[in-house]
Amino acid sequence: MTDPAKDHTGLSDTFASRRYFKKFEIITEHLTRVAGTMQAEGALGKHDVKALTGYLMRLNFTFRALSMKYLLVGRDTGRFFGSLAMDTRDSGFPVAAELMTMANDAQQAEGHLANMPSEAQLKDDMVRRIIADQEVPTKLQFALSQRLYYQELLKGDLFWTQNDPECQWLGKADSERRKFLLHWAAYDSQVNLPVIYLMELEDSGKTALPKDQYRWPEVQAHLMAQGLAGLKLLTIAKGFDEDFDDLHPKRLRRYHVGPMYSSAYTEQSGPLRRVLEDAESPAGQDWAMAWTVEELTSEDVRQERSGWFGKVDREVFALDPFGGRGADTGATRTQRSIILPQRPFQVLAEQDPPGFGDVRKFVVSDAGQVLRY
Repeated sequence: MTDPAKDHTGLSDTFASRRYFKKFEIITEHLTRVAGTMQAEGALGKHDVKALTGYLMRLNFTFRALSMKYLLVGRDTGRFFGSLAMDTRDSGFPVAAELMTMANDAQQAEGHLANMPSEAQLKDDMVRRIIADQEVPTKLQFALSQRLYYQELLKGDLFWTQNDPECQWLGKADSERRKFLLHWAAYDSQVNLPVIYLMELEDSGKTALPKDQYRWPEVQAHLMAQGLAGLKLLTIAKGFDEDFDDLHPKRLRRYHVGPMYSSAYTEQSGPLRRVLEDAESPAGQDWAMAWTVEELTSEDVRQERSGWFGKVDREVFALDPFGGRGADTGATRTQRSIILPQRPFQVLAEQDPPGFGDVRKFVVSDAGQVLRY
């Protein structure tokens, strides 16, 4: 057994904390551009991109809120408020407890703001303190940072530890069935990584799924209970198929966002660590982000007896045919990608470490360009 606390560290240095949040702001912007590039290549549909970029923007808003909360970390504010706890070994992301605390803070944000001076009043007080007393108004700066934190929480659209399923209409499969895209997300507390799910299904029920006051709550509860990244896609899809006779999952995908590798912040072992160290990239470009997609598709339908006289359709899912890996992965295919700036990519190409031959590389630039290799 390992102690998870040993893999976590608190960013207690002011400048290190601010650089960390700035780094993730840059990375999430690049991730949305990568999704757009994948759409242009035909790898993603417009509904897929809309769902994925929605969750990526939520991640961005979450990091923005946390950056306000810890804006004055490392400074003497008159009270101890801790520092951001991040997972240095497995993910490079904040630990799940940070998002849980943030969810609790969001429930009480209105009460906190009601008892705080306004943003304008705090700024006026800071100016007076600087001019009259000729001192840095650290305590007032801290009060303003906390106000900005609670204001970000009230805006909503944040990425929580559980993000309930949403349903998008895709059209009709035939005269009797409707097609929907379900998407939901979770922040896996075991590895401290965001995980996004997209499921395409056909609905043969009498009432459209999102309007069905009985089935839709059951579907939401069922899917949120399956939000752990450790479960195989085959397990999730078969369980869903067997629990809902008139819902037929045709395609299920799971996107693992991360880990994030950085020579300045993380301690992951492996080739990427050496690549980032040898690249000696300037601040803001010393990172690499993994992006893994698992996909499970239905290749056939069989009928199964239900009750005395009825029959229901059950999906037959295709598993990876190469080397018997399908039984192990529970997926039809798995695609690994890595997103990184140009300088680390050049070092990666020069060193050519084993295991990266089938990994797609997306090289991003400050100008917003995305190149795929």
